[in-house]
Amino acid sequence: MKTKPRKTRTSWNEPGQAHFVTYSTFNQYPLLTKPRTRQWVLEAMESVRLNQDVAIWAYVIMPEHVHVLICPRRSNYEMRQILAGLKRPVSKNARAYLEDIGSNDWLKRLSTVRRRANGGTHSQFRFWLPGGGFDKNISSERSVREVVEYIHQNPVRRGLCDVSVDWRWSSAGFWDGMTDVPILMDHPFDFSLTV
Repeated sequence: MKTKPRKTRTSWNEPGQAHFVTYSTFNQYPLLTKPRTRQWVLEAMESVRLNQDVAIWAYVIMPEHVHVLICPRRSNYEMRQILAGLKRPVSKNARAYLEDIGSNDWLKRLSTVRRRANGGTHSQFRFWLPGGGFDKNISSERSVREVVEYIHQNPVRRGLCDVSVDWRWSSAGFWDGMTDVPILMDHPFDFSLTV
C-alpha cells in the first residue's frame, strides 16, 4: 500500500536572520477567539523568548492563525524547536481545558484517527495544522518593516477593526507607543547576535 508523502517545510537556520512565521489552527477552526486561548499563545511566545533566547519583533493573533516575526539570538538554533515551543503548550492547554469541561464534541473534532499496522487505531489531538506552517527568512531592515506592517494590517484587512492599534491581540499598539499591551516587543534594530 502506498502512503502519501509527508509535507515538509524548508527552514533555513541562518544566524542573524529573522523568521516570519505563520501557523494555523486545525481545519482552520476559529479556535483563537477567546481571551483565554489568546493568552496561551502569548504565554508560549514569552516562554520561547526566555527559554530559547528568541527576540519577538511583531505578532498578531487572528481567529484561526498566528503571524509572528521572530529572530533567534543564538547562532545555533533550530526553527522546528522554536515552532514546537510556540505551538505545543497551546495545544496542551486547549486539550486539558476541553477535557476539564467535558467537551467531547470538540475533542472529537480536533482529533485525527490513524490505522496502525496491527489493525488498531490511534487518535491524536490536533489544535494546530500539522507541520511547520509558513516560515520565511527575513534579512533586510526594509523587509522587516514590510512584514511588521503586513502583520499589523491583518485584522484591518479582515474587517476585525478599523485601525491596527484597535486590535488588542497584536503588537501594533506597542509599536504605536501604547503601554497597556499584552506583551512587550524586542526592538529589531537594537539587536546583535549572541554567539
